[in-house]
Amino acid sequence: MFKNDQEMFALMKEKLYTAVVCDIMDELGYRNQAMSERIRPIHPDNVIVGRAKTCLAVDVYKIYENTYEKEIEAIDSLKENEVLVACTNNSTRNVLWGELLSTASKARGAVGAVIDGLIRDVKLINEMGFPVFCTGFKPLDSKGRGTFIDYDCPVECGGVLVNPGDVIFGDYDGVIVIPKEIVEKTITLALEKVSKEDNVRKELLEGASLAEVFKKYGVL
Repeated sequence: MFKNDQEMFALMKEKLYTAVVCDIMDELGYRNQAMSERIRPIHPDNVIVGRAKTCLAVDVYKIYENTYEKEIEAIDSLKENEVLVACTNNSTRNVLWGELLSTASKARGAVGAVIDGLIRDVKLINEMGFPVFCTGFKPLDSKGRGTFIDYDCPVECGGVLVNPGDVIFGDYDGVIVIPKEIVEKTITLALEKVSKEDNVRKELLEGASLAEVFKKYGVL
């Protein structure tokens, strides 16, 4: 149905929102695709749609030589329309992300980052318009506190398994993961549901009862 990712992602940003896509995945039997409520956008207008570039980080307790090596490799390998998705293993001490990594990612064509952990430089990241979702802020460096150990591997982020190439969709309600094998079907059905919701909204505003429109459209 879609010519390419660019067309599909543009339609998603224009027409869809995370809740309706979650509803469709529920119907398809994928009922654990919404990340933890702890992961929030750093700006209320942040919206992310892109393919997952997965990264795995762990806490460390000493300063290692070449501590940034794997992190630099991961960022430099980002491609257009990718979203960096980082698992920190629920770290509350490793501040994984900041403004320079956001700048480098944006320059590579990435469209955002989802960090299951802490970030810093929030004001600067917002000023540059790079969408980031995270669990909180702290003004520390990751050196001697955490490090990347792998990327382009399956990770758990916000309680959801994310594979490289899955589609990440984030808005003010939260972040969801659309498995790559059901992306086109999910988005097609979501677009159809939004069209029904538009009719429901119109008829409710015109005075129809909720029971009437639910019986007619089956959408709530």
